[in-house]
Amino acid sequence: MKDLNILKKPRTYIPQNLETKWENLEPLFSELKSREINSTDDLEKWLLNRSELEAALEEDFGWRYIRMTCNTADEKLLEDFQYFATEIEPKIAPITNDLNKKFISSPYLKKLDQDKFFIYTRSIKKALELFREENIPLFTQIQIEQQKYQAITGAMSVIINDKEYTLEQASVFLKDTDRSVRQHAWEAITKRRLEDKEKLDELFQVLLKLRHQVALNAGFENFRDYMFQALGRFDYSPHDCYKFHEAIELEMVPILEKQAEKRRIALDLPSLKPWDMDVDISGKPALKPFNSGQELIDKSISCFQNLHPYFGERLEIMKSNGLFDVESRKSKAPGGYNYPLAETGAPFIFMNSANSFRDLTTMVHEGGHAVHTFVTAELELNDFKHCPSEVAELASMSMELISMDKWDVFFDNEEDLKRAKRDQLKDVLKTLPWVAVVDQFQHWIYTNPEHTAAERTEAWKKIFEPFGNNFADWKGLDDALGNLWQKQLHIFEVPFYYIEYGIAQLGAIAVWKNYKENPEKALNQYLDALRLGYTKTIKEIYETAGIEFNFSAPYVKELADFVKTELEKLE
Repeated sequence: MKDLNILKKPRTYIPQNLETKWENLEPLFSELKSREINSTDDLEKWLLNRSELEAALEEDFGWRYIRMTCNTADEKLLEDFQYFATEIEPKIAPITNDLNKKFISSPYLKKLDQDKFFIYTRSIKKALELFREENIPLFTQIQIEQQKYQAITGAMSVIINDKEYTLEQASVFLKDTDRSVRQHAWEAITKRRLEDKEKLDELFQVLLKLRHQVALNAGFENFRDYMFQALGRFDYSPHDCYKFHEAIELEMVPILEKQAEKRRIALDLPSLKPWDMDVDISGKPALKPFNSGQELIDKSISCFQNLHPYFGERLEIMKSNGLFDVESRKSKAPGGYNYPLAETGAPFIFMNSANSFRDLTTMVHEGGHAVHTFVTAELELNDFKHCPSEVAELASMSMELISMDKWDVFFDNEEDLKRAKRDQLKDVLKTLPWVAVVDQFQHWIYTNPEHTAAERTEAWKKIFEPFGNNFADWKGLDDALGNLWQKQLHIFEVPFYYIEYGIAQLGAIAVWKNYKENPEKALNQYLDALRLGYTKTIKEIYETAGIEFNFSAPYVKELADFVKTELEKLE
């Protein structure tokens, strides 16, 4: 029988039962700060000890975040999270800066393996450049304010047919073949979102002001320019992002316009309204790949097992150790994530399943992140596992596409399987304009920091229009159209983390193209790239995966044409 227990690396520096209180942590940080380093070996040992402490604290914070998002109504869980954010993190920040200085000023730094430590050293130097003591309380405040988004949205629910549903559960009705059912559900969801429009606008104004101040304190003109540095975007610039937006508008929007017209004709409608965009145009009921959260987990394990035994075993380990929370329920935060547990070397998958096809794609997406967490677990330093999002999302988005080959686990008839693959490829194409809009919107927000809520709404609509407004007719629904950005949690919680999905989506299409040509070779390249963690540049990691780090218009066209051809084969 397989051993499905997780064996944590033994601690060699910090106490086994370290309790997260400052009086326990302070001596450890002080020791690292004052320790004499008299050789390259001393420096490497110091880095390992520091890494062990950071991993333990990261995991402690991780569990606080996970528990809070699993139940946003529990005040105690919120307090536990806020304790770390207000009492621990602000005390660690200045010491981390001191430790960074100690590392960079060490005469033994030059004697370290430069190939192995290049990325790490570059990141430390950037952190030192950006650090400002006066930003510490601002980061604490931002952390606390951001969580209010989850509390507000987690409390949203609607009544349909005398039954209460979370917004995720209610969205299943948008796939109903009865148009009046779809319209009723869409109007209920939209009405509920608009009820909290002002509350979320006010929250965002607070976040905007705090973030802009962080940028000013660090010597930047705006938060956009600050974040490009803070996110370690060494491989591309804001100008490159605008080029990406242009390429998507030029190459993807026309394909999606044609698909929308096909949809309108198939549904025999004068125009497509927002509630007509998710229903299957074949007239068949929505796909139902599983019936419960448990079944979703079990079928995902089989799917991953059939793709690569290592993949399946990782999900099995997670199931055996209770590292899933997949069902949607009231008071649970919205969305989905894979949270790497830095010390354990395994992740936690959180999502809001409503037994829909979209939940299957969420699970394989987060499952790709999970595999990434496991394959990087043995890397020497905790920081080696901190992949930039362009790499992290390549892992998850590639898994969405390559796992399609094994989706017969979820669909026992060929026609449903074809429909599922068609839906997935249409989603891939649809994702790219949405990413471009959200990214361009954030560029506008933070380079125009004095704007009002009303100006923000108008900017959103103006930016959205050239990308097709989701290819629906919004006549008479202006409020709903102007408020669509509020459903994107990244804008509230992880600003500027979004273009990565577009870059990684292009990379994922390229990985899948390789997989279609030679599955074994492509899977090996995919795993080799993931194993690197963040010990190489993004460009080198993409090359290891057998693909280009490229988002020029010709490359976007090449990949768009490939997806279009694959889609035609399924129709």
